[in-house]
Amino acid sequence: MAEKKSAKKATRKSGRIAGLTAAEKAALKETIEDQKAAARGLEGESALLAKIAAMQEPDRGMAKRIHAIVKANAPSLSSTTWYGMPAYANKSGKAVFFFQDKAKFKARYATLGFNDSANLDDGAMWPIAFALTKLTAADEAKIAALVKKAVS
Repeated sequence: MAEKKSAKKATRKSGRIAGLTAAEKAALKETIEDQKAAARGLEGESALLAKIAAMQEPDRGMAKRIHAIVKANAPSLSSTTWYGMPAYANKSGKAVFFFQDKAKFKARYATLGFNDSANLDDGAMWPIAFALTKLTAADEAKIAALVKKAVS
């Protein structure tokens, strides 16, 4: 029992975050960097566009298209970053949805994800994340409809 307590104490003292993967730790560090950047005045749309510019294709192109869709269909949302990802927040500052490029967690596809502040409720179960490998005109129309519903 004494061994467990001293191990926990050592972990806390060293400042390490136990139980997180390297990718999760990196995302947490990005969140801290986002907060520091906001304190320096780099926030909102400029921070979001910087995150998009740092992405590799085809994710960069998809993120640019999604940004245009949001600007056209949900002007009440503000551009922001959330855990180092481009995101869009409501008036109370809560991220409604985000775009995660596939390089973020070395995934096979990019993800468009919606948080619980999005008004997507449809019965007892509904999708909140969508895998993206490319965007067609039909996909863009679906995203526009989702964005409109999320902020309704």
